[in-house]
Amino acid sequence: MSEPAKPASEADASDACDAPDAFAPSDASQTSNPWPDLAGRLEYGADGQPLHRLPVRVYFEDTDFSGVVYHASYVRWCERGRSDFLRLLGNDHAALFNREGEQEAAAFMVRRMALEFVRPARIDDVLEVETTVSALTAATLRLEQVIRRLNQSQTLFSASVLVVLVSASGRPLRLSAAIRGALQTGT
Repeated sequence: MSEPAKPASEADASDACDAPDAFAPSDASQTSNPWPDLAGRLEYGADGQPLHRLPVRVYFEDTDFSGVVYHASYVRWCERGRSDFLRLLGNDHAALFNREGEQEAAAFMVRRMALEFVRPARIDDVLEVETTVSALTAATLRLEQVIRRLNQSQTLFSASVLVVLVSASGRPLRLSAAIRGALQTGT
């Protein structure tokens, strides 16, 4: 028995996806990663400090009944921003937790968050989560995060987040020289 014909809109969409180079990365050196911007992007200031930007679209699931973003959605987006920031610096969660040899498994855990809800985002807005490092100690990292509409300067939400590196048993661990270097200068 033959398959039923696809509706015109489905056929058109699948044909577009099958087109050569429909989703090819713009940079030929990134051919191993078909979605190079999935984790956002790193930028560096004149002082060499890393800054991470993660685009986020507001979907229905992110809003309350009125189409305004539900408060917990901002916290979830900030978690994604922190995780992708660390990932792009070479310190992703899986690598920390699955360490081999003498190093004990570790993870970054939130110790404190200060949140400020300034203006509402709404359904279908395209936002940007910006993450920067504001302080480092032996075992902690303070990150400043700001959410804005894409290409706009007005802050919608901000968070100051203190995270601590802990072992699988819950014991605080010192940040390695490699992690500290990547967080301070992006190297």
